[in-house]
Amino acid sequence: MQLTINNLSKTYPNGVQALKNVSLTINKGMFGLLGPNGAGKSSLMRIIATLLEPDTGSITLGDIDILKDKTALRQVLGYLPQEFGVYPRVTPPQLLDHIAILKGITSKSERKELIDALLERVNLYDHRKKHISSFSGGMKQRFGIAQALIGSPQLIIVDEPTAGLDPGERNRFYNLLAEIGENVIVILSTHIVEDVRELCASMAIINQGNLLFSGAPDEAINALSGKIWEKAIPKATMEQYTNNYQVISNKLVAGRPLIHILSDADPGNDFKQVTPGLEDVFFAHIMGATQETVNA
Repeated sequence: MQLTINNLSKTYPNGVQALKNVSLTINKGMFGLLGPNGAGKSSLMRIIATLLEPDTGSITLGDIDILKDKTALRQVLGYLPQEFGVYPRVTPPQLLDHIAILKGITSKSERKELIDALLERVNLYDHRKKHISSFSGGMKQRFGIAQALIGSPQLIIVDEPTAGLDPGERNRFYNLLAEIGENVIVILSTHIVEDVRELCASMAIINQGNLLFSGAPDEAINALSGKIWEKAIPKATMEQYTNNYQVISNKLVAGRPLIHILSDADPGNDFKQVTPGLEDVFFAHIMGATQETVNA
């Protein structure tokens, strides 16, 4: 099973161009869609999930033409949106039973068996008698995965799943997603670089509706080998360094900016060469695209 996206574009009525001729091929496994807030990730996810119509382009999942046969796609889709509401006084089995009926599982005993198995899988079986509204953020996200797995989906879309989770909940969620991604296509849309580095064998970077990179994280990191340099600088000199070097990122360490620059050759001036990471890949592509826009 393969998801193929060709020349997808979307412009909203207010003139914002969310997607600009995006083309991607996504195979079975975990696929990371990385980009800053407002990059177009959620628009792409909503179009794939048949919740939003594109202006142009095509999407196929195996033999399914997603834009022409939405019902066929929905039968094999699991979707965990960035935010999902729950009824305040409903338990996990009650809500999962309702969703299973909507997905066409008519046998009560079959639904009961499926729901118990799903709650065990996401480690919520012992909490099955509690109201979902009382769950922590991580528990709600795990419940979201349980509902997305109803109906044995071939494609699962997970939009910004770890925002607001504490480290322990995030790790449990990572492990669950990695297990699911062994057998189906899982698209993980996020602005958190660590999520993609931990989970995904393939990824894409999108910004301002443009696809900037598509490939393996290690491939992208290796392409920057020998080109990333760092230096701690006084705050007052930040503008000077930004003007004189291709600064791709900066963060405060012990109260001083630690900058990373992109340079093919040794820039001198006490810069130290460092091993690149996926965060450097992300910022290098984002800043590169921004610079191209400025110079256009």
